[in-house]
Amino acid sequence: MADLVLIGFIIAIALIFDFINGFHDAANAISTVVATNVLTPRQAVLLAAFWNFVGMFFFGVAVATTIGKGIISPSASTVAVIFSGLVGAIAWNIITWYFGLPTSSSHALIGGFAGAAVASAGFGVLLWEGITKTLTFMALAPLIGFAVAGLFSIAVLNLSRNAVPLRANARFRKLQLLSSSLYSLGHGTNDAQKTMGIIAILLFSSGITSEFHVPLWVIFLSHAAIALGTYAGGWRIVKTMGKRITKLKPVDGFCAESAGSTVLIGTAVTGIPVSTTHVISGSIMGVGTVKRVTSVRWTVARTMFVAWVLTIPVAALIGAGAYLLVSLL
Repeated sequence: MADLVLIGFIIAIALIFDFINGFHDAANAISTVVATNVLTPRQAVLLAAFWNFVGMFFFGVAVATTIGKGIISPSASTVAVIFSGLVGAIAWNIITWYFGLPTSSSHALIGGFAGAAVASAGFGVLLWEGITKTLTFMALAPLIGFAVAGLFSIAVLNLSRNAVPLRANARFRKLQLLSSSLYSLGHGTNDAQKTMGIIAILLFSSGITSEFHVPLWVIFLSHAAIALGTYAGGWRIVKTMGKRITKLKPVDGFCAESAGSTVLIGTAVTGIPVSTTHVISGSIMGVGTVKRVTSVRWTVARTMFVAWVLTIPVAALIGAGAYLLVSLL
């Protein structure tokens, strides 16, 4: 009974992380549609929360498998390691939310998880193939978002160059409802799976399940938690994402969201745990650069980049520290 209570407690902590993930990353899903005044903040988070939840019905659990079995050896995924990794991820999310920095909850989780595992059993438990893939796409995701958004923006601007400005603006305000929904679908599909992976490996390592798989109730709870977190909204980060990087019009928001959703859905299908924050940030910079390079506030982008680089190592240190404290108890 005591073991089941402990497992239930860790699952609750994982769902709290998932909620904070949605809260922290609400800006990713709604910043563009709010910045262009297509929706009010409350309308935007309702729409995003709905599509975050609906994401459970699409694209499988490939990302959850990568997180659960592809970062550290399953044999090292003890209850103490999983708990400490979640502490590292949650702590870094709260710190960056306080300062309004749009960092990656996904990379915070990976960093915290890996740091706790190393503190427990050494560097030999790290699975470098999965870690290398994650680190590679940490660099590639914003660049892909940047490039795809830039191409979308160039194509859309050329196709609508003869359109009456007022009519084009009205048309893209409607289209942005579609692109924002698709982005929120991709966000929910990609990010909720990271919590699923942690809970699934917890169930397997504790002997509750005989093999690694993601039960339906875990899928449901993970999507519900991230949807509720998105509904709560992280307004400090919304201001950074939607207003401080570059000034957005409906056509810009449509292109950024369309590019972001394309990248997120593609990586969800292939099991690559990318950062939704990195993808949409790169996409926003891409549409801004197409207008003119100076329209992007590169000093803000530089601050964000520094926070991105720090995410995995700092979360790893916090996770390792949490494990050392837990091991003393």
